[in-house]
Amino acid sequence: MTQPRPPARRTPGAFLSKSLPPPALCGFLLLLVLVFAVSYAVGAGAGPVAPGMHGTSTTDGGAGDGQGGGGMDMGDMDQGSGR
Repeated sequence: MTQPRPPARRTPGAFLSKSLPPPALCGFLLLLVLVFAVSYAVGAGAGPVAPGMHGTSTTDGGAGDGQGGGGMDMGDMDQGSGR
């Protein structure tokens, strides 16, 4: 008859090594954060691309028809007839 094994002792180091992701993944994530930080710093240092642009809001008086399209008249276009 075989004797049952005693439960394996778990050391804190073994628990931490199993709960942490692989070192290659940690290195990749650190590199990714570093690249984004550098790109943000370069973009902030370069300033705005087009200094004359101010937001995306329109100042056309707001017709409010809810169709969008920038006020263009598209009433005579065929809607999917294929001709």
